[in-house]
Amino acid sequence: MASILQTLTGSFSANDPAPAQTGAVFPNVRLRRLRRTPAMRALVRETHLHPSQFILPLFVRPGVGIRQSVSSMPGCAQTSVDECVRDAQAAAAAGVGGVILFGIPEHKDAIGSGASDEHGPVAEAVRAIKEAVPSLLVITDVCMCEYTDHGHCGVLHGDEVDNDATLALLAREAVMHADAGADIIAPSDMMDGRVGAIRAALDAAGHAQIPIMSYAAKYSSAFYGPFREAAESTPAFGDRRSYQMDPANSDEALREVAQDIAEGADIVMVKPAGAYLDIIRRVKDVTGMPVAAYQVSGEYAMLHAASERGWIDLERAMLESLVAIRRAGADIILTYFATTAARALMASR
Repeated sequence: MASILQTLTGSFSANDPAPAQTGAVFPNVRLRRLRRTPAMRALVRETHLHPSQFILPLFVRPGVGIRQSVSSMPGCAQTSVDECVRDAQAAAAAGVGGVILFGIPEHKDAIGSGASDEHGPVAEAVRAIKEAVPSLLVITDVCMCEYTDHGHCGVLHGDEVDNDATLALLAREAVMHADAGADIIAPSDMMDGRVGAIRAALDAAGHAQIPIMSYAAKYSSAFYGPFREAAESTPAFGDRRSYQMDPANSDEALREVAQDIAEGADIVMVKPAGAYLDIIRRVKDVTGMPVAAYQVSGEYAMLHAASERGWIDLERAMLESLVAIRRAGADIILTYFATTAARALMASR
């Protein structure tokens, strides 16, 4: 291996054979030759972005004609179903692979009963999008945090989230989404055993063909702040560190992923993406499974904030960040840039 690298790089020690005997060295090896023009760079590019790899998150709420901007996420909004359909159509026209829906109910309670409302905003949006754009993949986020009045991802027993009592509610929500026409179910709650419970419930309800995209390695991250404004899901007390992962842990992510795969996950997700590229790489290398990564709200907001101050070129930084996620091993990227990035890629062809 050392001699191969030496030949490729032109690096030789005093004890090595003379360059003329071993092959090409500088100036024969000039790596810049393949960087000279856009066409040359495209020819040898190792990592490619395509709009079909992107999933656009959408926040849907009851009502008609509603488009309520999210102050911390420029270009993002809470929308009523009719406006959500317009966003989905725009994404599909740009070639985006799919959308993922987050619901904001009109009323919240301690057990998040709105999560399984068949006439709630998510179910209505699924039906409307599938009617308007049948070919677009519609994914639904399965969790309780948007629906509970305390903002935690499950039902409470005292001040603790009751893991096992939450499983039945998540399973009911997943089946309702599948009944409405969702193509993929994506549980994000991080309860132990949720994938198995949802898989069993889907199968029993006649939805054995519906895949599960599990938020398998979901970290307790500071980068979620803007999302909590968008989804109105800030915890009323405490935080989510007792069920989301410690950012310091890497091996644990593989255990979480292995558990979800064993329970029936078809796609596994790492969240966030940008600060966890090493986790994406490890998960892909170890499992060989389809891997999704979520470029979260804080990542999106920071790029916009830096751009607004004139510190970075937003389009270049956007595409560079997405390439990094792909290069790390992600097959699917959930990103608020999905439609914008797709249009930029189409324009650059």
